[in-house]
Amino acid sequence: MTSDHLLLAAVGFLAQIVDGALGMAFGLISTTFMLSLGIAPASASAAVHTAEIVTAAVAGTSHALNRNIDWGLFLRLALAGALGGALGAYVLSNVDGSAIRPFVAAYLLIMGLLILMRGLRSDGTEDARTVFAPPLGLVGGFLDAVGGGGWGPLVTSTLIGSGRAPRLVIGSVSLAEFFVTMAIAGTFFAELGASHLEHVAALIAGGVLAAPLAGFVVKKAQPRLLLLAVGLLVTGLALRELVRAF
Repeated sequence: MTSDHLLLAAVGFLAQIVDGALGMAFGLISTTFMLSLGIAPASASAAVHTAEIVTAAVAGTSHALNRNIDWGLFLRLALAGALGGALGAYVLSNVDGSAIRPFVAAYLLIMGLLILMRGLRSDGTEDARTVFAPPLGLVGGFLDAVGGGGWGPLVTSTLIGSGRAPRLVIGSVSLAEFFVTMAIAGTFFAELGASHLEHVAALIAGGVLAAPLAGFVVKKAQPRLLLLAVGLLVTGLALRELVRAF
């Protein structure tokens, strides 16, 4: 295993710990690191989502066992998110990687800044409303595929507002992510073949080690500190990628 693969394994572990606590950031953290290594956007997103099939399954099971799931919310998010994700993966697979790289980095920068703003303006413990779950899932799945991440930041951040316990939102979004990533990874495989698989094993190795902790971490972590840390990390890496792109 090369140093890059060891780094990806460490990134996968860190990203999954954060994702388990916040319901977001595995894709964002992993993709921004992969872009910084010079991997093309489509290949990076394909590798991340293929790895997430495994990590999302383990994390979703952990949340289910810890009773962190709102099953009605989960179903609406999973169906709409899978549709949006497949469409986004198809679009990204048919666009030149060098041309879209700055746009992907800009999207990641926006997501990083939004996470930072949320961390500064709230303590991460608000309740959540679920009225617009299907359209939110559709848009979230599309942007997640195109940006290599963003399902959690967009969907979880939007839902956390009023009405239900945050842990149910985080758990439901995490379990729905399994079906979204299945749709995205399947579309990438059909469009790109297996060229991205060399990066997948390292991400899975790190992510699977951390994924069983998801249900426990979501009960114990301090959301504000993690939000600020993730926001700073994603923003910094996205800025670096934008500078390199131009």
